[in-house]
Amino acid sequence: MKHLLTPLVVLVSLLISTASPAVAGPVSKPNFIVIFCDDMGYADIGPFGAKGYQTPNLNRMAAEGMIFTDFHVGRAVCSPSRSAIMTGSYPKRVSVNGNFSPKSKTGLNPDEITIAEVLKQQNYATACFGKWHLGHQPEFLPTSQGFDVFYGLPYSHDMWNHHPEDGTRYHFPELPLYEGKNVINPALIAADQSAHTRKLTERTVHFIEQNKTNPFFIYLPHPLPHVPLLMGPNFEGKTERGAYGDVVEELDWSVGQILDTLDANGLRENTLVIFTSDNGPWLRYGNHGGSAGPLREGKGTHFEGGFRVPFVVSWPGTIPPGTVNTQFAATLDLLPTFAALAEAPLPPNRIIDGHDIRSLLLGEETKDYKRTFFYYQGPNLNAVRKGKWKLIFPSRYTVWEKGSDGIPGAKRTLHPIPLSLFNLDTDVGETTNVAAQHPLIVDGIQALADAARLDLGDGQTPGANVRPLGGSRP
Repeated sequence: MKHLLTPLVVLVSLLISTASPAVAGPVSKPNFIVIFCDDMGYADIGPFGAKGYQTPNLNRMAAEGMIFTDFHVGRAVCSPSRSAIMTGSYPKRVSVNGNFSPKSKTGLNPDEITIAEVLKQQNYATACFGKWHLGHQPEFLPTSQGFDVFYGLPYSHDMWNHHPEDGTRYHFPELPLYEGKNVINPALIAADQSAHTRKLTERTVHFIEQNKTNPFFIYLPHPLPHVPLLMGPNFEGKTERGAYGDVVEELDWSVGQILDTLDANGLRENTLVIFTSDNGPWLRYGNHGGSAGPLREGKGTHFEGGFRVPFVVSWPGTIPPGTVNTQFAATLDLLPTFAALAEAPLPPNRIIDGHDIRSLLLGEETKDYKRTFFYYQGPNLNAVRKGKWKLIFPSRYTVWEKGSDGIPGAKRTLHPIPLSLFNLDTDVGETTNVAAQHPLIVDGIQALADAARLDLGDGQTPGANVRPLGGSRP
C-alpha cells in the first residue's frame, strides 16, 4: 500500500495478509452491475475518508471486495466521461469533447459498439436506469445503443428551469423522464426528483429478480450527488454534513438494497458490482459539492481532483476480500474486462483504449505497471501520465469561488500553470513541480504526447484515428 490510506482503508488493508486467495470464477457467465454516481468526489464515501455521514453498505462492499486508490475517468465532465465507460475509448477518440444539452442534435455515434452491445453477443439482458447524457434524440438513447430497458433522464437533472443558480437564465425545457424512447412525464418536478433514487433502486431490484436465471448487465448512472441536491423524506436532514451527506446516505442505502437483493436470490457470488463516479466534485457549489480530499482541484480540470474518483468493486469468491489496489486503472477498462469475463469478442476494426484488468481484480498487482494515460479537456491535450509521473503542459485552468447552499460562486479566476512534472507516488496533491530535476523523463513523456496528438488530435488538428460523432452538428 502507498499513499491515500484513510483509517477505514488502513483497517481494510490489514486484511490483505489474511485474505483468502482468489479462486476461479463461477462456471456460468458473471453478472455485472455498474453504479455510476454524478460529481462524487474522491473523498465522498467511507472507504475513502468521508466525514459527517455514514456509508455502511459501501464499507461492506470494500470489506468484502477491493478498492482502487488510483482509478480514473475518461474526462472530468459528464458526457465525455460516460462515452468512455460505454465504448472503452478515450472521449476524444469518439469525438465527445463536451456535454450534450437539451438543444443538442448530436450524440454518441450509433455505430459505436457499447459495453451493452458487447455483452448482448453473449445473450446478456441489459438495462440502464438513471442519467444517460449521451444524446437525447431517439437514435442516441440507450435502447438504440444495446440496452433492452431504459428508465431515467436523457441529460443532467439541473438542465431545467429550476436550476439552483438562476432558473430564469437557462430557458431549458421541463426535464423529461423516459421509459425506453418515450417521454412518460414531460414535466418532471422537484417532488419527482426527490423520489428518483428510490425509483431507480426499485427498477434495479426488479430487473435483478426478473433475470436471476440468465446473465445480466445493469448500468445505474445516478443523477446525484450533482446539484440540485434532492433526497427522499427518510433521508432529509439526517446528517451533520447537510444536504450533501443526506444524498450520499440515500445512495448508500440504494447500494444496500442491491446487495441484499443479490444475496436473497443467490446471485452475489456470480455478480461483479462496481461503485464509482463520473468525475470529481463540483467545487463551485461549496457545501452542496463534494470533496477531493488530498487531491488538487475538482470537476472540469485536468488535475487529479477532476479525474481520480472513488472505486469499490465486490465479487465474493473471486475478488480477494478487504484488499486495496494502488495500481492505475480507469473506466476505459470496464468494457475490455467485462468482455473477457463474458468471453465476448471485442469490437473489430477499431481502437479500444482500455485494458483488460482481470489480473488487478484478482489481486495480482504488477509492480512495474507503467501505464500511459492522456488527459484531454475539450479538444486539447492537457497532460500525460506515465507510471508515477504526470506531465502537465502550459495552460490556464479556471477556478471559481465556492458558493454555499447550492448557489455557486460567481467569481471566476484563470490560473496559469507552466510545464509541470509531478511524482504522484510522493505528491498526489500535485504541489511540487520537479520538471527541472528530471529532463529525460520530461522528454520521454513529451514524445508520448506528440504521438497522441497525431493519433487523437489536439486543438484544431484532427487525429488520424478519431471516430465521428453521431448526428448533425447544431
